[in-house]
Amino acid sequence: MLFLQFLLLAVLLPGGDNKDDFQEPISFQIIQISSFYNRSWVQTLGSGWLGELQVHGWKTNPGGIIFLWPWSKGNFSNEEMMELENFFRGTVTGIHWAFHNLASEWQLAYPFEVQMVGGCEMHFGRGSVGFLRIAYQGSDFLIFQNNSWWPSPTGGSRAQHASTLFNGDIVILESIDRLLSDTCPRFLLGLLDAGKAYLGRQVKPEAWLSSGPSPHPGHLMLLCHVSGFYPKPIWVMWMLGDQEHPGTQQRDILPNADGTWYLRKSLDVKAIETAGLSCRVRHSSLGGQDMILYWGKKELGPKPGMRIGGPQAEQNIQKKILGFQGLQTQKK
Repeated sequence: MLFLQFLLLAVLLPGGDNKDDFQEPISFQIIQISSFYNRSWVQTLGSGWLGELQVHGWKTNPGGIIFLWPWSKGNFSNEEMMELENFFRGTVTGIHWAFHNLASEWQLAYPFEVQMVGGCEMHFGRGSVGFLRIAYQGSDFLIFQNNSWWPSPTGGSRAQHASTLFNGDIVILESIDRLLSDTCPRFLLGLLDAGKAYLGRQVKPEAWLSSGPSPHPGHLMLLCHVSGFYPKPIWVMWMLGDQEHPGTQQRDILPNADGTWYLRKSLDVKAIETAGLSCRVRHSSLGGQDMILYWGKKELGPKPGMRIGGPQAEQNIQKKILGFQGLQTQKK
């Protein structure tokens, strides 16, 4: 049944130009970062992510889920969301209690940080795979697999001891397994369904050309900026006539504050070899009509009010990866 729902959503949520767009996994994950300052003070940050889009936050005192979008509950009822909230609140309390005790037993010095990431990943044509990991001070510590906690290969004897402690309650282990294998994929599909109007929208890119600092004497650094597009899949290339220029270089695609994306492609060329150069943009929102900007034939620079990936984009990236070292989900 879950697979049939996934097939339907693959049709309802258009991607980019590549026929393999839905070969990429779709995931929902929760990131929790707990900073232990002393025995009585722990600060916890939590967030929920549908792919690269944050859909939930976590409020403290008392703990509770923050819904960042009107569709952030998916198709779960208020009662189901309350059950999840209570489970997460208990998990936060349990993690704090366990690591306070371990800190006392191991004589760990405060402050220290514990990070946890858990969720599920669905791949077109396959089932769902759940994952749950705990890191200590940015390094892998514990991994949940086959209904049990296992020490990370880099966790050492402390991770071995902690896994034995965490495996002591069979009821909790079964609850975690059910959450990852059943609740999470159902919630993921519900999010995709409830948010399909937003997730399936098409926003046309805006593009402009500029030049950067000269890398070498007699050379130019040509820059092609593309901003404000959605969905994320996009193809941008510097062209020489009708041929792709092999010197094209790409930076990471960065998020804008409004949920759209920004990309920059650069090209290092000799100043006397710019004739016939253009930047070509291909995106699903353009209806099969490529956007072409010719170097030297169009006004350079962004238009007033144009969405540009800058400090805000960098901050969004940092928010997501903060304390996430050692917790990256392995590609299946």
